[in-house]
Amino acid sequence: MTTVFKSPLDLEAAVGQQLGASEWLTIDQDRINLFADATGDHQWIHVDPEQAKHGSFGCTIAHGYLTLSLVNMFLPQIIDVQGISMGVNYGADKLRFPAPVKVNSRVRGVGELISVEQVKGGVQAVIRVTVEIEGGDRPACVVDTISRYFPE
Repeated sequence: MTTVFKSPLDLEAAVGQQLGASEWLTIDQDRINLFADATGDHQWIHVDPEQAKHGSFGCTIAHGYLTLSLVNMFLPQIIDVQGISMGVNYGADKLRFPAPVKVNSRVRGVGELISVEQVKGGVQAVIRVTVEIEGGDRPACVVDTISRYFPE
C-alpha cells in the first residue's frame, strides 16, 4: 500500500515512519538476461543456467545492480508525494547486497523515511529501501535513496 503525502512539507513529520511495501515481483531468467544485455555483464552466474547449476547457488542469480535498479520501480509503489512540480532522484548512500536473488525468486521493496531536510527550492528525503526476498532471512539489497521534491 502506498503512503501518500499531500505536500513535500508533510514529509518532515513522518521521519522514522515505515512507509509500507511494494508489490512482489518475480525475477525470471528473461529479466536477468535483458539486464545482462543492457549492461554487458554476461557472467555465467547470471546467464548460464546449466553452468550455474554447479555453482555456489545451484542456479543463476540476478545481478546486484539489477536488484538495485528495481528500487526505482518500487519507490512509487511505496510513497506518493503530491503537490509537486517535479521529483528527482538525487542519489543514494549506504548500498549493500546482503543476499543473492536466485532466479524465479520474488522480491519487493519496503520503505522507511530516514530523514528530511529543506534544500533550495524544495525538500530532500532519504528513504531506506530494503529489497526483501520472499521466504528469505536476509534482504537482497538495502539502500538509502535520496529524492528531492519541488513544490508546485
